[in-house]
Amino acid sequence: MDATPPVSCTNPPGLSEREQSALRALAGVMIPPSAQYGVPGADDAAIFAEIVAAAAGEGDRARDALARLDDSAAGGYAQLDAARRVAVAEAFGRAMPQPAALLFSLVARCYYRDERVMRALEMEPRAPFPRGFDLEPSELALLEPVIARAKVYRDAY
Repeated sequence: MDATPPVSCTNPPGLSEREQSALRALAGVMIPPSAQYGVPGADDAAIFAEIVAAAAGEGDRARDALARLDDSAAGGYAQLDAARRVAVAEAFGRAMPQPAALLFSLVARCYYRDERVMRALEMEPRAPFPRGFDLEPSELALLEPVIARAKVYRDAY
């Protein structure tokens, strides 16, 4: 029986060290730690391991997005200082919205499922299903203009 070696969280298949460095730098810029709220940043080791795993699951799309991020920083996003990282990330988001959205989404999704972050948001750290979450009743009258307007799509058949 072949024993498969365990995958390291610091270098999982699919992402190079350079790609991981750029992704970690982006995660740290997007969501820095907050002592005021008692939450880690998105570049925290445990959260970042989740981000890397999710990015590796995206395969070529994530690698391409990270290459574009690095290219927008003249080939080295992780080497930039913090202020320049922010400016490049903002410009990247405007210039290449689809690759940027993929990376931004990966970081946010993984960050907000971390137990420490959920507790800081006063949420029970669990999956939303099967028990769901209670929502406050909303004012359905606010939807009346949307309901009243004409159809804005075409039938598929």
